Amino acid sequence: MKFIDEVKIRVIAGDGGRGCVSFRREKYVPRGRPDGGNGGHGGDVLAVADPQLTTLLDLRYQKQYKAARGQHGMGSDCHGRRGDDRDIKVPVGTIIRDAVTDELIGDLQTPGERVVIAAGGRGGKGNAHFVSSTHRSPRFAQPGEPGQDRELEIELRLLADVGIIGLPNAGKSTLIATISAVRPKIADYPFTTLVPNLGVVGYDDGKSFVIADIPGLIEGAHEGQGLGHKFLRHVMRTNLLIHLIDASKVDPQDPLADWKTVNRELELFDSELGEKPQIVVANKIDLPEGRENARLLAKKLPKDYRPLHTISAATTEGVKALVQVIGGKLDEIRRQAEAPRDAAQL
Repeated sequence: MKFIDEVKIRVIAGDGGRGCVSFRREKYVPRGRPDGGNGGHGGDVLAVADPQLTTLLDLRYQKQYKAARGQHGMGSDCHGRRGDDRDIKVPVGTIIRDAVTDELIGDLQTPGERVVIAAGGRGGKGNAHFVSSTHRSPRFAQPGEPGQDRELEIELRLLADVGIIGLPNAGKSTLIATISAVRPKIADYPFTTLVPNLGVVGYDDGKSFVIADIPGLIEGAHEGQGLGHKFLRHVMRTNLLIHLIDASKVDPQDPLADWKTVNRELELFDSELGEKPQIVVANKIDLPEGRENARLLAKKLPKDYRPLHTISAATTEGVKALVQVIGGKLDEIRRQAEAPRDAAQL
């Protein structure tokens, strides 16, 4: 299935039905009265988070969604029926903004969550509503209000606990295939990963986390170079980054060059990304030059990012230990996030 994570659509809520002007006229009833009913409200357009969806592909081919209008009011005090709502199913993790004002309308992070993205118009009042002691025979009614008509920008940000970042061919796809059931395309040329891949990884007898493999970053990714800028948004929701480095290609003269390049792109794209916790991992230590370069990298790595973890995603050396380190770090991050809430309750 083609992966689509950005679309623009138009949504039109239903118009409200107009109120009715009517008078009761019955044989043998000497005095009639106003009996015009109210119009029904127009239907809303709602976005619904569907856990079965992983892409915005359906919205790419249907650009307009419209809810039903409200029924008009009728005589004999009969009110019009409300118009039917229109549900639009989107993946969990979808962000919806007004394309004109950039107003955030919804951020659907929970399966089944619903948000009104275009409100239906109110139905008009019939003439029976306006009867008073001083105005006993009103001969007017309200028209229904129009429903909202909006252009929306819809963006998908994958919900993952951990994001794997790094330059092209660092071994990200091989790593996620080794530790989860995901089977991404793996090849020895740049940009084999064209879409983010999500996998579930188990650790510590029953615990698990969701990990995302983000297509390779290159210098200038924040400006649109390569594929990085298109997919960097998907690591913005993660709690932890795994910075994977191809140790076999580390420059002995500047072991931190690749690491600095990727971190610079994160910082330039969004300052919050640059501040996310990182676990730095040297991959491909099964190659002689990889193991030697990993030692150089470990010596030069800033203290805040130590220790350097070394693995071979191809032979699985060190992978099991890395999974436990990731799980332990996530547990620590969650405890720190829960601590302020617990303190606030006290």
